[in-house]
Amino acid sequence: MIKYYTRACNFYYGTEANFLIKKNKALPLCGNKDIAFDKIEIFSRTKKKVISKYFSIKDIKYLKKSLQKKIKEDLKKISSKRKNFLKFIDFSEPSIMGILNLTPDSFSDGGKFNKKDKSFNHIKEMIISGANIIDIGGESTRPGSKMVKEKLEIKRIKFVLDKFKRKFKKTCLSLDTRKSTIMLFGIKKGVDLINDVSGFNHDKNSLENLRKHKISKVLHHMQGTPSSMQKNPKYKNVLLDIYDYFEKNLKTKIRDSKVILDPGIGFGKTLKHNLTLISKISLFHSLGLPILVGTSRKRFINQISGQYDSKERIGGTLGSVIFLLSQGVQIFRVHNVKEVKQGILVFKKILINT
Repeated sequence: MIKYYTRACNFYYGTEANFLIKKNKALPLCGNKDIAFDKIEIFSRTKKKVISKYFSIKDIKYLKKSLQKKIKEDLKKISSKRKNFLKFIDFSEPSIMGILNLTPDSFSDGGKFNKKDKSFNHIKEMIISGANIIDIGGESTRPGSKMVKEKLEIKRIKFVLDKFKRKFKKTCLSLDTRKSTIMLFGIKKGVDLINDVSGFNHDKNSLENLRKHKISKVLHHMQGTPSSMQKNPKYKNVLLDIYDYFEKNLKTKIRDSKVILDPGIGFGKTLKHNLTLISKISLFHSLGLPILVGTSRKRFINQISGQYDSKERIGGTLGSVIFLLSQGVQIFRVHNVKEVKQGILVFKKILINT
């Protein structure tokens, strides 16, 4: 049996994109007329091998009929505007998810914002700097980290959740947790988005408990657990394996349209895996859902930059964000909000004026 996958490629931007779309020579990416594409990469996969071929959109009519049907269905999803199901978020514009780690041991900012005044000051600063989502977490999921007990995790996040919606009424609140009891606690406090790095695999009760609340979710990919994920991760084909993971979970477990996809950069991936996912990220548009990517301060930046590494890795973070933006990614999870917002504004202005 052969399985086929469709990736949009050969992108155009700004004036040129608009022109090609009007002339029916290209399609808009996710309904955005400032990014267009006129070619696709088709992967064909059997148990033994993966073959990749490139086609112009106008040449699809020459493919066999069964494949034409599949490609046309994928193209409809790739080119369609994303539904705005998440409060305060417009998926036709790039969004920044600012990170607030209320933990003593997160890999880059553990212990910095645990006190009440520091937490709220940092939230306010991130919102002023351009964040329209704040992602709050009380348990570190860095490589090698260990799980914390529910009571301790709630204790770490409670003071922020208690006041967040009163202080920041028009900001989307995301909760980063793997535990269903904490998800429910967060929902009672007004959380808009549940971000579970385990892909709702850690706690078997999570999805069942969330269904009655109809809350938006991030479907995240992670191989293994935070304590084991970087111990020699392996895939048959990292790009297609993660696509299959998303597709299967959306059909059998999630059964919900209010979902954002996150391929989990650095979560059970080698440098090569991370680079493959970033460079071919546009494959996931054929699932028809918004995409979130977190590259901020990740280890792969150090692996590439070597002696040019820096503490906050702003250059590497921004480089990856700009590339992902050019591929139509909608949400960026970052630490340095102002710098990333600045980079996005400049890059978008250049693109639109080309």
